[in-house]
Amino acid sequence: MNYLDDFTLFGNYEKASSFIDGLKKGNFLFSFVISYTKTCEIPGLTLAGENTELLKFTPPADAEYLYYGSCKTVKKIPMTPDGKPTPALLTKSALESSSIPHIVVNAGSMISPKLPYMSSEMTHGMDISKEPAMSDSQVYGAMDYGRIVGRTLASLTDCLVIGESIPGGTTTALAVLRGLGFKARVSSSMPENPVALKNRIVNTALERLSSSDPYEVVAKVGDPMLAFVTGMLSSASMTTKVMLAGGTQMAAVLGLGSKLGFNEKNTILGTTSYILDDQSANLKNLISEISDIPAIAVNPGLEDSTFPGLKAYSEGFVKEGVGAGGAIISSMIKSGYGSGYFMDIVQKEYNRVYSLDRH
Repeated sequence: MNYLDDFTLFGNYEKASSFIDGLKKGNFLFSFVISYTKTCEIPGLTLAGENTELLKFTPPADAEYLYYGSCKTVKKIPMTPDGKPTPALLTKSALESSSIPHIVVNAGSMISPKLPYMSSEMTHGMDISKEPAMSDSQVYGAMDYGRIVGRTLASLTDCLVIGESIPGGTTTALAVLRGLGFKARVSSSMPENPVALKNRIVNTALERLSSSDPYEVVAKVGDPMLAFVTGMLSSASMTTKVMLAGGTQMAAVLGLGSKLGFNEKNTILGTTSYILDDQSANLKNLISEISDIPAIAVNPGLEDSTFPGLKAYSEGFVKEGVGAGGAIISSMIKSGYGSGYFMDIVQKEYNRVYSLDRH
């Protein structure tokens, strides 16, 4: 089966097809940006982490797992008690199966990962239901640092893939998108999206805005990752192709980028089909409203998995994260293999991880 059969192209369809053709013989570099917003500590908001105390360990644990296949800051690989794994499992399988290198960037994570990483020395974001996410100076600093990192990494590759890990980030993304004037509905890591709770938080946060100025919006209702990755996009897209790997949060980066400037010709969004299938979100319409960029959704084929924990992704759990969709798309373009090949690798890795988790 051709890997193109696993892709759904949306946004600017012609540009998406051309983007794929231009990368068939190119090199990819995966950058993984970890961050934190205290918004995630609001009960009922996210599935990431078994409890609010563990949430701050999720981004560094994901980063460590990508490198080591195990974690250092926590004892076990992030996985729900009933066996639903971190999307980092999909990302790791994709990157390793196609020999795509990756680098970790700390852009406001509360806990630093125990591995080599690029540091921005940024602080975490605050709970937007109670106070501004960041100061104006923090936002300007985050975007400046993002531009430096984006320019540097772009010089090393034909396509810079940018993924993220920030628990609760879909809520801050929703606030930013609405603060910028976009008609956004966003996805969730849970099958029953806590829409009412998210809207309540966002509406409270938006009351402190005095304008739709993008710097004010991200400072008052956003998070450090959004500011940093927007900076990365603005500089990297001037030099090389950039794939924003994710759904809702990368749509918010696009929203900020559309106000502050980036090279649309070199930019694409890559995500999983599970985000596109989410009826509580509107990613397809949102991308078209924001910009004329192309987008790709990949079906990893997890509905055919023999493991309930993996199959759960196709049933509405987790759906995306750690740049999984973009990593899978990049892997398939580089290797030429489709979802059947990818599924075999993912299931072997899941079996290994699940066995570790039980010991």
